Amino acid sequence: MVAGPPRESLPVPPRVLSIAAGRLVHLTWRNDQGGLTYELGTGQDRCFCKWAPADGPVTLEAERLRLLWAGPWGKVPTVLGHGADAAGSWLVTSAVPGESAFSGRWKREPGTAVKAIGAGLRAFHDRLPVESCPFSATPEVLLAELRRQAAAGKVQRATWHPSHRSLDLGQAFTLLAAPPPVDALVVCHGDATPPNTILDEEGRCSGHVDLGGLGVADRWSDLAIATWSVQWNFGPGWEGALLDAYGVGADPERTRYYRLLWDLT
Repeated sequence: MVAGPPRESLPVPPRVLSIAAGRLVHLTWRNDQGGLTYELGTGQDRCFCKWAPADGPVTLEAERLRLLWAGPWGKVPTVLGHGADAAGSWLVTSAVPGESAFSGRWKREPGTAVKAIGAGLRAFHDRLPVESCPFSATPEVLLAELRRQAAAGKVQRATWHPSHRSLDLGQAFTLLAAPPPVDALVVCHGDATPPNTILDEEGRCSGHVDLGGLGVADRWSDLAIATWSVQWNFGPGWEGALLDAYGVGADPERTRYYRLLWDLT
């Protein structure tokens, strides 16, 4: 299963239909862990509902707590409701004004989109206070979770990016055991990709979504993935434009390290 807009029709979970209460229900995203994101309603009534299956590896509580914390500083969705039952868990949030940088419009205007992603990520890093953030996303924290997943047999090389598949798990752990020195400690988004960056009509970043991985870490934890993802979404050659918009030069060593860490975790 690959994360992205669904290519096939899927049954709507009963809980989502109940939350929609007769409003329009549109499936916008399916992640690689079976999670679904629905747009509910239109206009002023518009909101989003994430749903995760009970037998999947992820619940939505981590994202709910991070949204509640980030709300006073970040341009992020407001939590409207949440819960869980035997079938799965759900999280209802407000809509951030605008549309995803992954949308058709911005794919046709990649220069504007990439600049907005870089500038928006810099603003995100500058606004959120490291000192009061209760969440950590450092290599030590992520590697501890990766080791637990590996011990349970849940780490699959087949899902790694092709650039990393020449490694076995032991080699990957060896490379990840020695992270580069921290460049700048910030509150990282955790998945700073075009689908999670919202742009307004003028092509400026109006906010971010999907904050389940938010936490304090080196800013290259986000930058390595942001620059990687614009290549996937818009084609080669956009990495420098994103870094220019953010206001930092390239850092190949940190980029390699944090791409491997993100890919495995």
